[in-house]
Order: sequence, then structure tokens, then C-alpha cells
Amino acid sequence: MGVLRYGDRPSSQVYIDAFKQGLQELGYIEGRNLALELRFAEGKAERLAALAEELVQLKVDVILTGDTPSARAAQRATRVIPIVMGTASDPVGSGLVASLAHPGGNITGLSNMSSDISPMRLEMLIAVVPKLSRVAVLLNPSNPATRTELKSLEAANQRAKLTLLALEAETPEQIERAFAAMVRQRVQGVVMTNDALFGQQRHQIAQLALKNRIPCLGPLSASADAGLLLSYGQNLVESYRRAPTYVDRIIRGAKPADLPVEQPTKIELVINMKTARALGITIPQSILLRADRVIE
Repeated sequence: MGVLRYGDRPSSQVYIDAFKQGLQELGYIEGRNLALELRFAEGKAERLAALAEELVQLKVDVILTGDTPSARAAQRATRVIPIVMGTASDPVGSGLVASLAHPGGNITGLSNMSSDISPMRLEMLIAVVPKLSRVAVLLNPSNPATRTELKSLEAANQRAKLTLLALEAETPEQIERAFAAMVRQRVQGVVMTNDALFGQQRHQIAQLALKNRIPCLGPLSASADAGLLLSYGQNLVESYRRAPTYVDRIIRGAKPADLPVEQPTKIELVINMKTARALGITIPQSILLRADRVIE
């Protein structure tokens, strides 16, 4: 089995471990009846095509992809080998599947709902930052799904009437420059879109947000664990633990085209109180009561 991820191994390990655990629970034991070929692009999108082709040449039975960019690279490399998405943003809009109910090709798996729940992140930022008026949206221009999130935020902002500033980054260096631009433009809060690079660089983003005293909200539980003020979204570890159910059904003869794409059934709110105290922010009781987890 092949595994393809945009990020590096250290930032991916927790998800790989969850995937292995899910496989083991279904009877697939590495070294006994399972061989894993792991490929990491180290945050370099240009490497994904070659890595995907490597897995195709190895004639793996299934490819697990860890994000939208890796799923698109695998799709371009093969229309025959089944591909299971560990997660993907807007798989229909990204052209990965024909529909969630009937994927129609060689790709299925799990998606996230980032574009659907982005407005909730904006609402929470408004609730925790008094007199909020200027908000940055951090997005990756090479990932079309982050543009979908931006449109969702812009639609939600029609009522709030904040100034939204779209700041792009495709590398860690560009993330640094984006935060420098936020400081120059007197940004009071940041919404981080759901992107593999940002997931890999979540510690860098958290450090920059804290250093520049800018509250930052992320799309996944790992974002708050890394030090962002809040995260609102799916628990990716659980998604990776679920992905083996697709692998198992495919190995037993099911076609990816016939397996509906699964959306998360639970959205988690995680609050990092260490960061809140460092920023001098008081989290409203209404938000605290909704939290699934509070990091002290």
C-alpha cells in the first residue's frame, strides 16, 4: 500500500500512526500481511507528481492520500489504482470526485467541511476579539480549496462588514512575509484556511501569531495544540483511523466509484487558554461552554 502526503514525516507521524492502528484493528499488520510505502513531499508541491508516479510504478494495491494536493497528484498519476483520501477539502469542486454520493472514478475516502464551517470560525473570532475590524485570511494559491474557503468567508462577511485581507503563502518563507504584511496592515485577527502546508507549518504559524500578538483561528484540532488561539474543525487523527475501512472494502472487491465519500460527523472546538492568556484575551463564557477541549 502506498501513502502520499504533502507534508513532512514529523508533522505527519501522528496521522500515519492512527492509520496503522485502524489497519491493525481490521487485521492488517505491517510486516506480516501489509507493506507500507510512505512518500512525503516535505511541503514542496512540485515533488508530489514524481512521488505519486513512484507509487504507481511500485504497483501498490491502494494509495492513501493525506490532503487535496496529494490526492490530485495521485489522480493525475493513475486512473486505475484505487485512491483513498484520508482527508480532502471540497473534493467535488477540486475535481477529485463527481459527487460525494457517487464518486464515479478511482477515488473515494473522507472529506472535510472547511468551506462549510469557515463562517463559524469568523463568528468566533468576532466573539473573542473586541472591536474587530480587520481580519486576514491565510491561503495557499496553489490549493483551489482554500479559495473556496475564502469565498465562503466573504459571503459570511456581508453581514459583519469587516475588512477581509487575503494573504497568500506557498512556502514557510512566504508565511513569514504574510505575517509581516499583517503587522503593516494592522490586522487584528487571522483565519487560517485548511491547507497541507499550513498543517505542516502550524507551529511556525502559532509562533508568528503569538510573537505579533495576532489571534489566529485554525481549521483542525492540531492547530490549537500547536498554539493557535482556537481551532474549529474535524479531528484528523480520527479521520485517518477511519480511512482503513475504505481500504478494507476495496481490497475485498468494492469499487471506489461506488463508495460514497464520508464527511465528518463531529466538528470540534478546541481553545488554547495558554495562548489566550499570553494575548490578554478573555474567552467569552458562551464560547467556553461550547468547547470540546480546553488546553490549559
